[in-house]
Amino acid sequence: MTSAAALLSGQTPLAVRMRPVSLDEVAGQKHLLRAGSPIVALADPAASSPGAVSIILWGPPGTGKTTLAQAIARSSGRRFVELSAITAGVKDVREVMQEAITQRDLYGQTTILFLDEIHRFTKAQQDALLPGVENGWVLLIAATTENPSFSVISPLMSRSLLLTLQPLTDDDVGLLVDRAVTDARGLNGAVTLADDARAALIRLASGDARRALTGLEAAAAVALSKGKEGAVPAATADDVAQAVDKALLRYDRQGDEHYDVISAFIKSIRGSDPDAALHYLARMIEAGEDPRFIARRLVISASEDVGLADPQALSIAVAAADAVAFIGMPEGRIPLAEATVYLATTAKSNAAYVGIDAAIADIRSGGFGRVPLHLRDAHYPGAKRLGHGRGYVYPHDGEFGILPQQYLPDELRGKRYYEPKNLGAERDISARLERIRRILDGR
Repeated sequence: MTSAAALLSGQTPLAVRMRPVSLDEVAGQKHLLRAGSPIVALADPAASSPGAVSIILWGPPGTGKTTLAQAIARSSGRRFVELSAITAGVKDVREVMQEAITQRDLYGQTTILFLDEIHRFTKAQQDALLPGVENGWVLLIAATTENPSFSVISPLMSRSLLLTLQPLTDDDVGLLVDRAVTDARGLNGAVTLADDARAALIRLASGDARRALTGLEAAAAVALSKGKEGAVPAATADDVAQAVDKALLRYDRQGDEHYDVISAFIKSIRGSDPDAALHYLARMIEAGEDPRFIARRLVISASEDVGLADPQALSIAVAAADAVAFIGMPEGRIPLAEATVYLATTAKSNAAYVGIDAAIADIRSGGFGRVPLHLRDAHYPGAKRLGHGRGYVYPHDGEFGILPQQYLPDELRGKRYYEPKNLGAERDISARLERIRRILDGR
């Protein structure tokens, strides 16, 4: 079978065929592959290598977690067992542990257990790993796309080294694409790759090697389908565009990207950068984020970051949330964008937010007292006998609707929680509040 025919025959995907057979072939992650590093120690064929410890590999999809595990397996000469947390259970883990003990005692052989998607394991399933890791029955290589601090139990974390994989650079992805075009395991020269097509694949990959190679394979199939018999076709940027619908956003609605992107979105609004805010809004929309979640965050931002510097901001954010609920997506992106730009470009003040947090902090620390007698409810029988309401003055009787009177408990008299800023509408509030406080204090 020719390379061109094999490419279109439904064989093993290109991304699988191109997995490195040794650590030397791994693209990227150089910070984890220095001499003497835990990964290099695990790949050492000397089973007694003192540097061999269990590790947890954490990184985005397509950055090489499975690749590193399999390269270690091929290089080390150790017994290698692979489990997927999607399908494996406690029974499977215990069987692996028992067999590892047998192999160690009978043949002196160390077992490497590769556990993919460990964040999908329940606490009980992760507990089953502890004896094997703690007693050295297995060397665990666990892979996860989610923050292990939230998804892996503390005892297992403390017995393993956490190694963080970084997204591949454009140079790393380009190296993998070039290798796949010419390598006998890959396309084996069945097509060539135009410069613009190569650049498009790198851009669309977003640092995901699997995405780049899958896109390359699809683009090559398009090029071959249009090529002439006996000629080596060149895959073009148009072939890539036809094969790959859009870039794969590294965005997990339950994982780190969910929190990182929404954090960047809110901070861009707070920092008054509408362009960055719209960028992160677009990323969430394209990744399928719940628009109601985005709308809720806009309402919070309007209250927390804009506040009374622009009282209209909250109304606009709430209106956007109502509009999204009413019209749905994709049209809902428009009121979301409108509210985003408005919040990003208007005046900002967190004075109300800071004020309520300061008041709550006082309450939690015991900084409160009894409600002053003149403010207490005097409507029930016997209240007046207790002095409730005595001395209360009715503000509407005053010329300006304000009369001197103490409202805070004695213990907090003179306390200031709300300090308006000299920004936007709060500039006027600040001047008015100063006059109000003078009247209340009887000055």
